[in-house]
Amino acid sequence: MKHTALFAVSVPFLLVLSLAGCNRGGNAGGPAEDVEPPIPAFAVNTALAEQGPIQDFIGLSGDVIASSMVDAFSEVAGRVERVHVSIGQQVVRGQTLVSIDPSRPGMEFRLGLVTAPVSGTVVAIPAQVGMTISQAVPLVRVAGGNALEVRLFVAERFISRMSMGLPAEISLAAWPGDIFTGRISELSPTIDPVSRTMEIRVRTENPGERLKAGMFANVRLITERRENVVRIPASALVSRFGQQYVYVVDVDPRDGEQFVARRRDVVPGISVDGLLEIREGLEPGEEIVARGQSLLEDGVRINIVERLASPGN
Repeated sequence: MKHTALFAVSVPFLLVLSLAGCNRGGNAGGPAEDVEPPIPAFAVNTALAEQGPIQDFIGLSGDVIASSMVDAFSEVAGRVERVHVSIGQQVVRGQTLVSIDPSRPGMEFRLGLVTAPVSGTVVAIPAQVGMTISQAVPLVRVAGGNALEVRLFVAERFISRMSMGLPAEISLAAWPGDIFTGRISELSPTIDPVSRTMEIRVRTENPGERLKAGMFANVRLITERRENVVRIPASALVSRFGQQYVYVVDVDPRDGEQFVARRRDVVPGISVDGLLEIREGLEPGEEIVARGQSLLEDGVRINIVERLASPGN
């Protein structure tokens, strides 16, 4: 019985000591200090607003053709005696191309000579030795001069933007990375009623004779060019509820080593090849958020992960 009584007294005593020990452990470090939670920061990529040119264009594709094709004909009917030239050969006006024998059975005639009507390059020779021809049969085709043209067909909705002399940039798979320049030299006066397109021709010089008739070309018709505009990556523009703005990088007033995003309303202009013209709202050299702005609000802290190079460079 004594052991039972002793156990009944000692248990509550141990509980009290345990609770007291817990309380002392919780206060061992003194009064708890209030710790401010870290300010969340949004990861973003940024870029600089820069000043430079921007140009709008219409992209088309077409075939390279000789700017002028002239067929050489014989003045007499007869048999082709000899072909004096080959395809690709340069000829001058008046040079002999083909000899024609106009003889008939029992009769002898002097050979007739077919000469080049213009200076240029031989691009086709329909004449074959031994064939009989008339005056209406073309014998040799000569591409005049060194200039070539690109034949294009522009959709009806773009016709109002076409004009003589409009500059063009021409690229070809045969010469990757090289840009050839040209200008619109011909506008068709009619529209194809089936395709609803208008034929145009872009004349281009042929430095080093690298361009060949028959090549396939991609062409940019430069319809508008503006100099010294403020331009940014097009991905930086935010459009919501009819408003258009960007986020500009600013120093966090709470911590000079941190950055915040400030909303800035802007007036955009033309957008070409990932570049956007800003007509109002930004100055050259200002740093703006180019990626990661979809969740931002004015004044939130940002963490700049990468500063992007401008797409204009």
